[in-house]
Amino acid sequence: METTDRRGMLHGLAAYVIWGAFPLYFHLLRASGAVEIVLHRVVWSLALCAVLTRVTRSAWPPVGDPKRLLLPATGAVLIALNWGTYIYGVNSGQVVETSLGYFINPLVTVLLGVFVLRERLRRLQWVAVAIGAIAVIVLTVDYGRPPWIALILAVSFGLYGLIKNHVGRTTGPVAGLTTETLVLAPIAIVGLVWYGADGSSTFAVNPPVQALLLMSLGVATVVPLLLFASAARRIPLSTIGLLQYLTPVLQLVAGVVVLGETMRASRWVGFGIVWLALAVLTFDSLTAARRRSAQRRLLVPAVAARGQPLT
Repeated sequence: METTDRRGMLHGLAAYVIWGAFPLYFHLLRASGAVEIVLHRVVWSLALCAVLTRVTRSAWPPVGDPKRLLLPATGAVLIALNWGTYIYGVNSGQVVETSLGYFINPLVTVLLGVFVLRERLRRLQWVAVAIGAIAVIVLTVDYGRPPWIALILAVSFGLYGLIKNHVGRTTGPVAGLTTETLVLAPIAIVGLVWYGADGSSTFAVNPPVQALLLMSLGVATVVPLLLFASAARRIPLSTIGLLQYLTPVLQLVAGVVVLGETMRASRWVGFGIVWLALAVLTFDSLTAARRRSAQRRLLVPAVAARGQPLT
């Protein structure tokens, strides 16, 4: 912990544990459909973001500038797709497949770096991607179909992360999340009004439990995101990369142990291949990080001796 901020580590652990407990949380909301839950999630997240924006005196997003709204709007659509798919997976008894999506996500992120950012992969990164592809094939055979829920979750969150990485350079976490919820808010409000007029709203089911659970969606959405943003500023990226595996592990445990989903031996084989790919990817990332650190330690004395600033 000499080079890692304790608060950052605790915030990171808290964020990933909260996300890992989401299957149990959304299982409590199963009286509501995935679409209705997403609509409530947007509305109550916006309400909390408005409060946080005022308390922290953050600048409101540029809602009047279409060009600056394009990327956040795209991110909003992607995260809504991610939320809806995840909630559908949990409430339809497919928690194991949703956890697979977040195991695959780091491999998707690597591929996005190649095809979108034109990055060059190291040899072990290509090995990890190839092993991950084999895992998807094995699981496709086991499921009798491609693991669509897992793939949609991995790709949508990977693309969302790519957008957040770009937007986050100029926009704080509260302002960024506020922008996304503002983009989705009109659709969410119209949708909830339609649910109420149609008589299919579940807000009044089992009062006041269901209403309180739906209202708590704002806290459940915003709090772990802010904890994650705090952790990302304080601890190394390699540590964040290791912590992120905590969420799908907890989700897998919740699905199998708590919610009673079955895991055939062939499915364990597929997951095992995914974990092998992640182990290779993690080893490569840690090795590269140590190499960069060693190079920097060697560079500092040399640059200082020449009297040049280190950039």
